Amino acid sequence: MTIHFIGAGPGAADLITVRGRTLVEACPVCLYAGSIVPPEILSWCPPGARIVDTAPLDLDAILEEMIGATARGEDVARLHSGDLSVWSAMGEQIARLDALAIPYTVTPGVPSFAAAAAALGRELTVPEIAQSVVLTRTPGRASKMPERERLAAFAATGATLAIHLSIHKLGEVVAELVPFYGADCPAAIVYRASWPDETVLRAPLARLAEEAGGAFERTALILVGPALAGAGEARSALYSTGYDRRFRPRAIPEGER
Repeated sequence: MTIHFIGAGPGAADLITVRGRTLVEACPVCLYAGSIVPPEILSWCPPGARIVDTAPLDLDAILEEMIGATARGEDVARLHSGDLSVWSAMGEQIARLDALAIPYTVTPGVPSFAAAAAALGRELTVPEIAQSVVLTRTPGRASKMPERERLAAFAATGATLAIHLSIHKLGEVVAELVPFYGADCPAAIVYRASWPDETVLRAPLARLAEEAGGAFERTALILVGPALAGAGEARSALYSTGYDRRFRPRAIPEGER
């Protein structure tokens, strides 16, 4: 039997992948990560499925559920919010499954930063303005940050920053970033991206904390960078008439033939 790790997406149930939904509908056991997985997804579980909220469980208790299901010959849908590649704690579960020789699969999901960008109606990379997106966070109780991975170090590049799990330190984040991006740099907070109560706040970086006014306690993403202003006059070569590409060869002017 198999443990299926599934990225449930950022909030809206219909942002789970088709593969993810198919697995949820087929597995007789579903372990899900508390209030950050929408109830609609749980309604897809087959009749009589064992559905367990893992929020109050430690790693050992979660593994007991997986081991028990394996002994009964039952597949498990293990739902995490967003995508599993960042801050999901999937790695420590997989390490234990490897030691027990229990098979597993991984199904990716829509990450929260992508849903936040969609809510803003913005591309996070703009030609000649920002071509990198940094997914990062500030230190927290669950895990410390490596010494090299400081906001100031990332800000020095001018990349678009998507700062997770840090809304409670908004004032500190703004103070650290203003010297690099400037007071007027576009910034935004997206609270519960894609959920029915999604809220978007846009403000110049220096005023972001003041505009927020402590209204956002958790499940909010901070985005900072000049790309948030939009593309404006910036253009990539991708769609220019003079750009020669495999599927759209450059038109040769009459005089060059």
